[in-house]
Amino acid sequence: MKGVLVLCGVVAWGLFGSGSMSAQDAQIAPPVCVAEDNNSRVLTCDHQVPHISTVPANMGELVPLFVRERVASNRGPGKAVLMIHGLSVPVLPGFELRKDHYDWALWLAQAGGLDVFMLDFQGSGRSPRPKMDDPCNVPTAQQDILIPNPLSAACNPSYKFQLINSRSDWDELDTVVDYVRAIRAKRGVEGDDKVALVSWSQGSARVGPYAVQHPDKVDSLFLYAPIFNPAAPSGTGDGFGAPAALPRPGTPMSLRTRGDLMGLWDPEVEAEMIQGGCDAPVEDGIQDVVWSAIMDNDSLGRTWGPPSAGSSAGSVPEGVMRVRTPFLWGWNASTAHKISVPVLIIAGEHDTGGGGIQDLPRLYAEVPHDQKLWFKVQCAGHFMVWEKQRSVLHHISKQWLTHGAVEGLTNGSFFVDTEGVIHPQ
Repeated sequence: MKGVLVLCGVVAWGLFGSGSMSAQDAQIAPPVCVAEDNNSRVLTCDHQVPHISTVPANMGELVPLFVRERVASNRGPGKAVLMIHGLSVPVLPGFELRKDHYDWALWLAQAGGLDVFMLDFQGSGRSPRPKMDDPCNVPTAQQDILIPNPLSAACNPSYKFQLINSRSDWDELDTVVDYVRAIRAKRGVEGDDKVALVSWSQGSARVGPYAVQHPDKVDSLFLYAPIFNPAAPSGTGDGFGAPAALPRPGTPMSLRTRGDLMGLWDPEVEAEMIQGGCDAPVEDGIQDVVWSAIMDNDSLGRTWGPPSAGSSAGSVPEGVMRVRTPFLWGWNASTAHKISVPVLIIAGEHDTGGGGIQDLPRLYAEVPHDQKLWFKVQCAGHFMVWEKQRSVLHHISKQWLTHGAVEGLTNGSFFVDTEGVIHPQ
């Protein structure tokens, strides 16, 4: 249940102060904060961050980027943290799964005293999804999933291009980083105005190159299950210019069903049990909770497709994930070698990359300084955030983000067992 509903400028805790950002400053709407009945010590604030789009499909339009903030209400906010999603799962189901002891953002805000922000890029979650409401803009090979709901027959796309690219995502990330820095300054938060970036999976392709381009704005990187291909394409010029004319031919979205998601997750869980000898690494029923949360963040996608297998006639659709199509460049060995901020890499020992290339030994080796850590976690995979070993993820991230170290360590590669004990590797 939700309790006190307030505008951020007049919160009773005095957190936001008399200089809080006005609707005129924000251009779209002031943030709204909720103190929940079951945890009044942490506020949940939803921001609509104004951004001039550089996505080709709506270039030049003023759009509201969805950002959720979790921050302690009974003390001044600590370091700013911005959490970034991967390819397909929106930011809230990944970082804020509303089930006991799964909510990573809540843990960081409550136990770590951090000011935690979470961003949905355009094309994902609660941010605008240009060209993604038309089911004809799904690849022809996937349109059978949508027949007869919502399509009666296959159709040609109305927009024949990929949706987003590295530059449009870096631009959105920069807008939100600047917004976080500005709103904290208006609240009177003193000290370092840099933002710590946390990413999952393909989110590393956003935060890694961004940190190289804007080291003055980035405190550190926490790369969870990062995708990293050392030989991925570079951009032009400084390595970050578009290497080809934009937009690229294709479709603005693809589909991922529940079966597709579990087809990536279940084999890892099986490997954790059989190869790793792990006892029930995933709690019963959590996959239902995860899928429900994902559908809660796609009001249209949850109405598409057939009912779940075995459902009776007339049952509601199981829903599909509408996944934005990206054209990416600039995240490779050359870029990693230019990172100047502290870096922590963490992944499960059975992580298969979620379908992407994940050369973590090379990533660790390429970071050119000594403020870097790499943790491999026992009995965990790419979806550790939803597995029993999530407690390791929570603990290590809190230490890193609050102290810049983990158990006093600032350099080296380590293995973390099921008891949370850290061993050199």
